[in-house]
Amino acid sequence: MNAKHLIKATDFCVYHQLEHTFITDLQEAGLVKITIVDSTPCIPETELNKLERIIRLHTELDINVAGIEAITHLIERIENIQEEMRLLKNNLRAYED
Repeated sequence: MNAKHLIKATDFCVYHQLEHTFITDLQEAGLVKITIVDSTPCIPETELNKLERIIRLHTELDINVAGIEAITHLIERIENIQEEMRLLKNNLRAYED
């Protein structure tokens, strides 16, 4: 991955006033992917939206990593069900015509 599409985890933590261990905990829980470049943990741009949502859950609602993991799992299930419903509706329309 190109280095210009990565953000140093330490810079991200300073900007959001987070402990670096929070990002490590999220990585260990499988919630975010961290890339190591020259022994420096970096966050890919593709992870930023997900990470920003997680940080809002943590800071604004005071939800811990285990709670965030459960919420993220439920959100993914809802999104999968919505996609499945969209596909089923499209298939049903084909039979209605």
